[in-house]
Amino acid sequence: MQHLGLLELWGLNKKCARGEDLIIERLRIVENNLLPLVLITTFTALFLPKIGDELKITVSPLLALLMFFISLTFDFNELKDALKKPWIIIISIFLVFIPMSLIGLGIGKLFFNEDLAIGQAIVGSLPTDVSAPLLVYLGKGNVALASVMNGVVTSLSPFILPPLLLFLTGIEFQIPVQGMILELFVIIVIPMFFAVLIRTKLPSISKFESVYSFSSSLLYLALVFVVVADSSESILSFSIGMLVLLLLAQLLLNMAGYIIALFTKPIVKRKEDLVAILFTVSKKEFSIAAVIVYTANLPEIMLIPAVFYAVLQMITSPLVVRLLNRSYYN
Repeated sequence: MQHLGLLELWGLNKKCARGEDLIIERLRIVENNLLPLVLITTFTALFLPKIGDELKITVSPLLALLMFFISLTFDFNELKDALKKPWIIIISIFLVFIPMSLIGLGIGKLFFNEDLAIGQAIVGSLPTDVSAPLLVYLGKGNVALASVMNGVVTSLSPFILPPLLLFLTGIEFQIPVQGMILELFVIIVIPMFFAVLIRTKLPSISKFESVYSFSSSLLYLALVFVVVADSSESILSFSIGMLVLLLLAQLLLNMAGYIIALFTKPIVKRKEDLVAILFTVSKKEFSIAAVIVYTANLPEIMLIPAVFYAVLQMITSPLVVRLLNRSYYN
């Protein structure tokens, strides 16, 4: 009888384990199919501009939530390890602001007239997109390092961008530093601090990583929808030829980000750290372009390259994740 009871208990445990595996597998559906879901979301959002206009106020809360969920995947020890890699952080800062801004300037002069060319230079100079750590996580990279680099690059941008763009384009402006730092704390620092604290104090929550990944991926899709829907009227107002030109310019800049990040491979020994650099350099926080344009009283057409880059990077990033994962498992 006791033997029978143990066998029944073992069978019950096995069923529970299979049930957990099934739940995890289902939660991974969004993550594993992020690229087609992004394409479907982008196409749908293009024809819903009014909804995008109403939902654009949700962008900051969505980013903060995304940062919170993705920060639940690492603890304070991993954060300390990331801070022990100052040279990788310094190299990333350099790549984000110097080569990328020069490439953006060159592409702008090659493809566009004065206003759009300046807008393209602005895109190249922008700091890292807040959603970059999610793509680093999905690409099996060092999420803690990516989060640190994201915070450092964003916090430095109010001090670097004005002199950089003055040198590149002759535009003189000042970013509201206090507002930018406040936004940095609300969207990046505070969510990351509390999430990492929870992960450190309750290490057992690591078994729910599939839930955090699922939630972060859904938030990413929500951001894609809001950004594309809000920008759809601008996107669809151009001729086919101009659309192709704008998309080609952003694709070249985006690819350049990945390529120059790969040049750090001889210095960066761990693949996980290289993945963090890839998305830190290539992904751009397009909303800061709006701050620059409106602060400097520039023509709104200068925002167009940033809008197109935002949409394009949301499509190419899941594609790069898929390629990274293919090479990871092979």
